[in-house]
Amino acid sequence: MNWTQRVVNAIWAKKNGRPKAGQVILPRAEDSVRDYPSAGLTPSGLAAILREADDGFLSTAVQLFEEMEEKDAHLFAVANTRRLSVTGLEWQVISAADVHEGIDRTRADEVATYCREILAGIERFDEVLQHLELAVGRNIAVAEIVWGVEQGELRPVDVVPIDFTRIVFDELDRPRILTDSAPQDGIGLPPNKFIVHTPHSVSGHPQRGGLLRVTAMLYLAKNLALKDWMIFAEIFGMPVRVARYEPTATAEEKRELLNMLESLGSHAAGIFSRAIELQVIDAKQGKSRAPYERLIDFLNREMSKAWLGQTLTTDITGQSGSVAAARVHEGVRQDILTDDIRKEARTIRRDLLTPLVRFHFGEDAPVPVFCRKPEPPKDLTEAAGIMDIAVNQLGMDVPTDWARQTLGIPHPAASEATIPGARR
Repeated sequence: MNWTQRVVNAIWAKKNGRPKAGQVILPRAEDSVRDYPSAGLTPSGLAAILREADDGFLSTAVQLFEEMEEKDAHLFAVANTRRLSVTGLEWQVISAADVHEGIDRTRADEVATYCREILAGIERFDEVLQHLELAVGRNIAVAEIVWGVEQGELRPVDVVPIDFTRIVFDELDRPRILTDSAPQDGIGLPPNKFIVHTPHSVSGHPQRGGLLRVTAMLYLAKNLALKDWMIFAEIFGMPVRVARYEPTATAEEKRELLNMLESLGSHAAGIFSRAIELQVIDAKQGKSRAPYERLIDFLNREMSKAWLGQTLTTDITGQSGSVAAARVHEGVRQDILTDDIRKEARTIRRDLLTPLVRFHFGEDAPVPVFCRKPEPPKDLTEAAGIMDIAVNQLGMDVPTDWARQTLGIPHPAASEATIPGARR
């Protein structure tokens, strides 16, 4: 980069906000402290927590959301499935010339290569992407870009996740971060310094719309039902032991009989007189399922719908399904996955790639696109048939790299033997 370009970049950085080098948000001991708001949670208590979040104070709400996933195995499973569908795919940086027409290919490829190398050099970048994907449930996730001066210019040297309990909002719903110098109101987010991911913003309120908030009442209802079910099982699930005595039995004989019954409950053994009639009544409730089990199954299905858009890939107990229905449900999941990938790409391009490109190449450089590599199709025969139609019947130009990636066929090494086939 020549001297003129450095001057132009410096002018742009000054006009748009040159970020401070080093890490601004330092870790605190309070970040690891939790209040466990789910203990003894009631519907009115949940409403109070959500109301507090609406006022811009997220600490109690995000702690509750964290506990919800820890205590509810089904909720953890569907939430993790939703996140892993994105973070389980490899990321890539695509040249702007591959997305938009009329862009100089050489310049766009140079910019994309530079960004790709910078992101690959950030050791915790994949960890940060996983942190940002937690915004699907909480509706906001923040990470700090740590800039450093290398070869006379600013470059990202690290990206650090920000603890959710440190996020607050001002009266205009703008996020702020709590620090030791501003423990109540927090500090504003300077430009080009933070990545803020809000995938489900509802009418400009980033504290609302997260899926954990949507499923909070389902979690509470399931938790209360599970507690009642455990009490029910403890009282009615154990067989009842009944002993009958003669009317002439003395008080001492009655006490001895009661002690024997208690011993029978813990040791499953007892000695009784011939004059005592002992009966053990089974506590079976018939063949029908307990109402608590049906209620919990219903709540689990509602959680699956909220997170995955369907239930067939998570639970088919007591339900009728088919291959056709499973494909329809899988298609719904693909719509959700595509939307999550698009929103992640938008955030990374806006908050990380744009300042990275501007500080190095200037204001007129084309910003590349961040995206995820698609999964290869499960039905390779169908994919190969589509390619055959596209190439041989429609005469379309299919990129070789894309075809190999779609079919899962790697490029052969120079000295590697290959299978000969028909060539056009």
